[in-house]
Amino acid sequence: MTVQIVLLVVVIIVLAVVARSLRVAAEWQRAVILRLGRFHKTKGPGVYLVFPAIDRVAQIVDLRIQTTTITAEQALTRDTVAVGVDAIVFWQVDNAEAAAIHIADYSQAIERVAQTSLREMIGATELSRLLSDRKTADEQLRQTISEKTTSWGVVARSVEIKDVSIPRELQDAMSRQAQAEREKDARVTLASAEREIAQQILLAAALYGQDPNALKLRQMNLLYEMNKERGTTVLIPTEMASSLGGLVGLSQALANPPADKPR
Repeated sequence: MTVQIVLLVVVIIVLAVVARSLRVAAEWQRAVILRLGRFHKTKGPGVYLVFPAIDRVAQIVDLRIQTTTITAEQALTRDTVAVGVDAIVFWQVDNAEAAAIHIADYSQAIERVAQTSLREMIGATELSRLLSDRKTADEQLRQTISEKTTSWGVVARSVEIKDVSIPRELQDAMSRQAQAEREKDARVTLASAEREIAQQILLAAALYGQDPNALKLRQMNLLYEMNKERGTTVLIPTEMASSLGGLVGLSQALANPPADKPR
């Protein structure tokens, strides 16, 4: 009877130890285990054992991609323009051991590093480039953040600048500059069109000078175009009418040649 009681107590103790030792990690979690105060191994996902009084879970690290919003207000660009920039950093832990051992709070550290890196990037970039080429600025900022956080086991996957705000006075000046550029382009286009029209007119004048009949036909066509929708009567000077009449008669004669007379 005594032996049975002892066995029962031992079984209960073993079950209690096993129940306390069993842990479960989700698919995206890694458990950093310390054994007697020193790093032992990283476990997960799934079921793993932690021996009481020997092992200790130092930290459960989330390996999913995280997002951090950063803001830089009144930061000076390379050409000394005060701007405000909002961005989002997508980062991920790729080394759970380093993230748990080398830094106390990696999520807070990545935010601080991203904040300072954003200001550094703004200070090294001119305003025109920051406004027109955001992809390059995004990639530059991502590389800068990753270089500072790689030793912690954290990597910046991507950075996206959401908005760049500039002073109202500078916005008005840029708007006036853009309007002036558009007006200049419009005037250049108009001058180019007028030059081409003048060239075509010179060619037409040369053609009319070589063939008077062509000029007369052109005059008739102009008269027709001017009056086809108005339904008005045009009085033509005698010389012009005679010339036009002769031209019309010549055209009809060419179109209807006389038939041969019978013998």
